[in-house]
Amino acid sequence: MRHNLLADSEISVNSVPLSSLKIIMLKEFKEFALKGNLIDMAVAFVMGAAFSKLSGSFIEDLVMPLVGKVVGGADFSNLFIALSDSVTASSLIEAKKQGAVLAYGNFITVALNFVIVAFVMFLVIKSINKAKALTEKPAAPAPPLEPSAEEKLLAEIRDLLKQKAE
Repeated sequence: MRHNLLADSEISVNSVPLSSLKIIMLKEFKEFALKGNLIDMAVAFVMGAAFSKLSGSFIEDLVMPLVGKVVGGADFSNLFIALSDSVTASSLIEAKKQGAVLAYGNFITVALNFVIVAFVMFLVIKSINKAKALTEKPAAPAPPLEPSAEEKLLAEIRDLLKQKAE
């Protein structure tokens, strides 16, 4: 016969049974998981992943071919410097198989992608801030503060000194 030395009902933390702690933790986790901020963040993560693919395709398929045409037909994805004498290939994929290469064309593509994504995010944030400013009502001016007891006492002293001087 097997004996359970520590049953859930016997374990307690600060006089709270373990089974109650499990329920409390489950409730706290549920509140955390269903908060609006967490869900907003999850949606933003999914949208960011989709935007990353979209911007990558925009750069690789539309922008870089145009830039390549303007600078004389260069294909940026295949621009590299061989760091080893054993590299003789003319394409980046084959050159990487042969040895070490400095793929600066790929870096140019990624850097341009970053600049475009940063600019688009700047425009999005700017438009959100502008929309918020249009919907927010201007704050009413704060009512004048009543003078403190010290200021009132100093004003009385000032008035008394003026009366005495006259």
